[in-house]
Amino acid sequence: MTGSQVHQGGAPSDAAVVLEKVDLRLTGAGGEVNILRGIDLVVDRGETVGVIGPSGSGKTSMLMVIAGLERATAGTVRAAGMDITGLDEDRLARYRRDHVGIVFQHFHLVPTMTALENVALPLEFAGTGDASARARVQLEAVGLGHRLSHYPSQLSGGEQQRVALARAFVTEPAILLADEPTGNLDGATGRGVVDLLFELHERRGTTLILITHERDLASRCRRIVHLEDGRITDHDAAATITSSVAGE
Repeated sequence: MTGSQVHQGGAPSDAAVVLEKVDLRLTGAGGEVNILRGIDLVVDRGETVGVIGPSGSGKTSMLMVIAGLERATAGTVRAAGMDITGLDEDRLARYRRDHVGIVFQHFHLVPTMTALENVALPLEFAGTGDASARARVQLEAVGLGHRLSHYPSQLSGGEQQRVALARAFVTEPAILLADEPTGNLDGATGRGVVDLLFELHERRGTTLILITHERDLASRCRRIVHLEDGRITDHDAAATITSSVAGE
């Protein structure tokens, strides 16, 4: 099946993420650029979806729209049971705080904060009283209980990404968005981080949307979505079978 719609599993009302005819157009020095073109996507609660495609295909932009860090130019974005399309910046910030964890290729740790402080930061923003204790537990869960007081510059790339994972999971988000989480890591370190990512997903039942240029990594997800030129062009055989059965 080829087209712009990918839908696996339950009805949209039961889904973690629903994109309906989503466009994203940005204006640059050369004029307006169409980044996303009529994206339709449904991701079930607890599902793992790998997103692959060539550079510039719109993968990261789609993730940013789901996170509420970019506003769709047209269409509807629903996530974590709410329509986020028209939310103002304050409500989008609360949506991310309460429902979304994000892991980037670049770790985005605060360099002047220790590992413990970095992980506790989103809890402190949320006004959680036991932020440090919960951050400690999460760092121990990713194998960094012995590195609590270390600063990012004192940690290896793999350790920094594990801190970023701990920070993303510490609020127990319903949705985890991972953008090339192994992009800055060597092969062995990257595999360890990915194993941890899926282990945390399994433990929490978090919906996972994973952007990667590695087909082998994407294949660890329940479903693979292919983006090209801002459109969903294909998806894996498992999704095709499910969609065919649903249509009978």
